[in-house]
Amino acid sequence: MNYFKVDLNGMTAELPIIPLPSGVNIAFFNLHGNVALTEHCGKELSKLVSDCEVLLTAESKGLQLTHVIARELGHRYYAVARKSKKLYMQDGLEVTIDSSITTGREQKLYISKHDAELMRGKKVGIIDDVVSTGNSLVGLEKLVLMSGGTICKKAFVLAEGKAAERTDISYLGVIPLL
Repeated sequence: MNYFKVDLNGMTAELPIIPLPSGVNIAFFNLHGNVALTEHCGKELSKLVSDCEVLLTAESKGLQLTHVIARELGHRYYAVARKSKKLYMQDGLEVTIDSSITTGREQKLYISKHDAELMRGKKVGIIDDVVSTGNSLVGLEKLVLMSGGTICKKAFVLAEGKAAERTDISYLGVIPLL
């Protein structure tokens, strides 16, 4: 297997290169189960979003990352956009987003009423592991605005492909589409 090596503000990660059904190869970044990498990336990203009053992420790989950032910033709660509507979300908000590079299909994102109220009138930091096409980010931005929050920062561990050319996001490293 081939790997792509990336520096994440002082910590190196070797990402396996895997093919997607679309024929594109990606350097696959996975925080699940990697405590040291999650802690490092969370602490580094917390420096970039320190002026945010609340954080929003999408399940699933953004969860533990956002947990670390919230802890570093002293936040008691953070908001989570789910990919399926749970029982406690019946009075929440939902958006439909175009397919992302990894899912290849249209998706929905849901937040609970509690999380919507958490963002209302606050400066919100959107957090996720990787930004590529930006389609998932658009959905998260819509949820912030629908909740009455203000988008303060958008921070990612990695910017993939053309996402690295964006001026409205912050990130620790860049990976190519292969």
